[in-house]
Amino acid sequence: MRRQRKTINQINVVPYIDVMLVLLVIFMVTAPLVSPGQIELPSVGSKLVVPVQPIEIELGPNKAINLTDKAANPPAVARVSRDQLVMRILDKQTKGSEQPVVIRADKNARYEDVIEVLDLLQRNGVKKVGLLARPTP
Repeated sequence: MRRQRKTINQINVVPYIDVMLVLLVIFMVTAPLVSPGQIELPSVGSKLVVPVQPIEIELGPNKAINLTDKAANPPAVARVSRDQLVMRILDKQTKGSEQPVVIRADKNARYEDVIEVLDLLQRNGVKKVGLLARPTP
């Protein structure tokens, strides 16, 4: 009669250890041959960019528009119409300053009025337009 074979329920790890040791030796031999790369760190002080203060458009509850140029010394505040608003902002931005524009709306101003001002600025090619939000105290 034949004997039944028992199944082997263990994994033979000796071949895996051999492969691991061969790889370890290969890495130990090649590691000193690899030259470390040069890292060029940026220098400080040569190209400092001073942030430009934005042009602030204040939109009141009665559709009144005030334009404040924070970059001017002292900051200039002027009440303007919608046509004057676009002309003044484009004049400032074409002088090469690329001054950003932010819109600050009164809490009682209508959302529709804010969108109209944003649309007006976008249609006339005003760049860097954003909304100014202040945290509640």
